[in-house]
Amino acid sequence: MKKMKKWVFVSILLVLGVSVYSQNRSFDRLFPQLDPSQREQVFSSQGLGIYGEITVPQLLPPTESGVDIAGFVLSRNPSHLAESLLVIQTKRPIGFIQVYNALGNIRGLKGRLYNSFTRKQAVPLFEDATRIVSDKKTSPLPDPEPAKVLPSAETAYIRLKDVNFGNTYYQADFINNGRYVSFRLSNFRNITYLVVPVIKEQKFTAELYFEILAEGLLVYSIAGAEVSNFVASKIDIPSAIQKRLEVFTQWVVEGILSQDQY
Repeated sequence: MKKMKKWVFVSILLVLGVSVYSQNRSFDRLFPQLDPSQREQVFSSQGLGIYGEITVPQLLPPTESGVDIAGFVLSRNPSHLAESLLVIQTKRPIGFIQVYNALGNIRGLKGRLYNSFTRKQAVPLFEDATRIVSDKKTSPLPDPEPAKVLPSAETAYIRLKDVNFGNTYYQADFINNGRYVSFRLSNFRNITYLVVPVIKEQKFTAELYFEILAEGLLVYSIAGAEVSNFVASKIDIPSAIQKRLEVFTQWVVEGILSQDQY
C-alpha cells in the first residue's frame, strides 16, 4: 500500500511538473534587454558568457526586477569582471536542495580541466580542492553527506590548489533568500604568483545566483578582481578570471544535473 501511495504521489508530481515552474516569473520578464541570439545562447548547454576587458556588468536584469545579483562583487571595486548566464532545463523542476547539495561537493572541483594557452593542452585548474576548518585553521574537512533540509545560511572555508597560484583560500557563503539562493566566494588570503601578491585578500570575489524561473533554473555567475596596473601588465587577468568562473559554473551545473535521475 505504501508503494502504491508513493507511485501515485510521483505520478502527480510528473503531471504537475510544468505548472510548478510556471508559478515563477519568466526569463523574458527578468532579462527583457537580451536580443534573440543572446537568449538562444542562454538556453544552450554552454550558456552566454561576457568576458574580456569589462569593468561594468553587461547581463544584469533591470533595476525594477528587484534583484541585486552583483552587489557583493561590485562592492569590492573590481578592476576586471566576467559574467555568464545559463538556464538549466530538466525532466522535472529543480529545487534549491539540489543546488545546495551540488555546492556542497567541494572536492568535485579537483581536476576540472581548462585549455592552457601556454601549455597547449587541457590541464586541471585546481589540482586539489577541500574544505578546511576555518580561516585560522587549515586542516582539511570532508564534504558533508547530501542534505534533505535547506539551511537559511551557511559559511564554509575552502582551500584550492590553483595550477597558477598554488594554494588559495576562500570563504564560501551560502544564502537562502526563499526566492533565490546564492553562493559567494572571497579570498581571505592574498593570491600569489611565486612569492608576489597578485590579488590581495578580499579582492577576488565571485557569486553564483540561482532562481527558479518558469522555463527552468537560472544560473547567473559573476566574478571580479581588483589588481594593480603593474600586475595587469604582467598577467592576463581577464583570462584568469574567465577560466575560474567557467570552472565554478560548470562544477555546480554538472552537480545539479547529476541529481536529475529521472
